[in-house]
Amino acid sequence: MTDRSELTANQLAVLKTLEKSGRAMTAYDILDDVRDKGIRAPVQVYRALERLMEGGHVHRIESMNAFIACAHGHEGDQDHGHSEAVAFAICDDCGDVSEIPVPRAAKTIGAITGESGFVTERTVVELRGHCAPCQGRQGERAK
Repeated sequence: MTDRSELTANQLAVLKTLEKSGRAMTAYDILDDVRDKGIRAPVQVYRALERLMEGGHVHRIESMNAFIACAHGHEGDQDHGHSEAVAFAICDDCGDVSEIPVPRAAKTIGAITGESGFVTERTVVELRGHCAPCQGRQGERAK
């Protein structure tokens, strides 16, 4: 993970927006939030997001075409976001996204794909379902 002191002003603004929101956001949601910090074009947000992903600060939720701040400090993990497997539990009701590190999955998937000669560079698992609070609300509605 790159050090925060190495981030540009735009990257820091985007990261702080994602951290403050605590949820997955599209690039355009982020742009709306950072306009007052001098970021005016989508390309500026996308560049910042790209660097933040490379540095292990941000993840892309592919099925939502959205981004979320990394929820876990990966101190000493220079390759976070590339070789470490991460699962995202995505609630179909409220849209909440939780990051779950699954390091053993990357090794298992790497071993399986390696047998066929395929080299895995990145493993992302997206789990869809219902978070605990939404399950509770569904149970209340059923009564």
